[in-house]
Amino acid sequence: MKKLKRNILLTPGPATTTDTVKYAQVVPDICPREKEFCQVMKYVSSELTRLVADTEEYTTVLFGGSGTAAVESILSSVANDGVIIIINNGVYGERMCEIAEAYRLDWAEFQSPCDCAVDLKELQEFILNFPRKVSYLAVVHNETTTGLLNDIEKIGGICREQNIQMIVDAMSSFAVISIQMKKMNISYLAASSNKNLQGMAGISFVIAQKIELQKQKELQPANYYLNLYLQYQYFIKTGQMRFTPPVQTIYALKQAIIELKEEGMDERYKRYSESWEILVAGLSRLGLKHLISKENHSKLITAIIEPDCTAFDFNYMHDYFYKNGITIYPGKLNNLKSFRIANIGDLTSDDMELFLRLLEKYLQRIDYYSKKGMIENGNIEK
Repeated sequence: MKKLKRNILLTPGPATTTDTVKYAQVVPDICPREKEFCQVMKYVSSELTRLVADTEEYTTVLFGGSGTAAVESILSSVANDGVIIIINNGVYGERMCEIAEAYRLDWAEFQSPCDCAVDLKELQEFILNFPRKVSYLAVVHNETTTGLLNDIEKIGGICREQNIQMIVDAMSSFAVISIQMKKMNISYLAASSNKNLQGMAGISFVIAQKIELQKQKELQPANYYLNLYLQYQYFIKTGQMRFTPPVQTIYALKQAIIELKEEGMDERYKRYSESWEILVAGLSRLGLKHLISKENHSKLITAIIEPDCTAFDFNYMHDYFYKNGITIYPGKLNNLKSFRIANIGDLTSDDMELFLRLLEKYLQRIDYYSKKGMIENGNIEK
């Protein structure tokens, strides 16, 4: 197998993939309606479910599309028959609000700061004092804006007490941070192929209880392509997606799942965490700060406050890293200038060390330390 040029993607998805995942896409042309391909999708669906739930009670519904497609499918298919509260503490919580508004759902926003844990007492009071019965609550597990990890188990406990179905966007936590849907009271979970799974972009999926999916049969459809029940039912009957799937991408996802099983979910998170520890230690040494405290951090994606330097320009820094084989990502915080570094994908601690060495050179190049002090022997002298 020819080794491909390797780019280091320090982005929150797509992530750096292995050559074996890339080459898994090189297969003979096949019609996705053939039984052979249906078996591939069946394997993918069952193995994704198995990561978070019992396959006897839960199932995975696959869609062609980015992660937002799965989130939109849940909100538009499920949450159109009752009040839904959406926890907004980042751009992806805000995106759920925008989807709810687009579909004219009966929704309310629970705003929470983007840089600290959700106040569970305030959330509980918000639900109890809401003038109507709340049927659903939606929350992002790992806020990809910042790396803030929301405590979905405790939030799920509140939902259980109030008989509320919880919807979780697990886009950037799925496959490395332990999720147990039944224990955590998660009714619907959305994720995608191109983050911690280390597959290619283009597949999103919803994991849900089979009994809850069957209930959707009685609801008036509010969407078409993203209709969750119809997609589920068609797969049960035929083993196929309703519409043409991204065939080669699904072959790559199958290989990515095999590689996840070989590495182990805990071991993958350990590998990611080691890179994160190197990252935050390096940021501290270089005089930079990250937004989320360690106790609330996912250790997967880090929002870093931009250097306080007139010469700093993110686009210039991006191009500098890109020329050196590393891709970085801009921030999405409206009120705070930041950029993001993700340590997910087929990365090693050496990759993170390389990033920090290049970051140090870049900061020196823009004269960041003229006011901060001088770097000498790898340390900042104040």
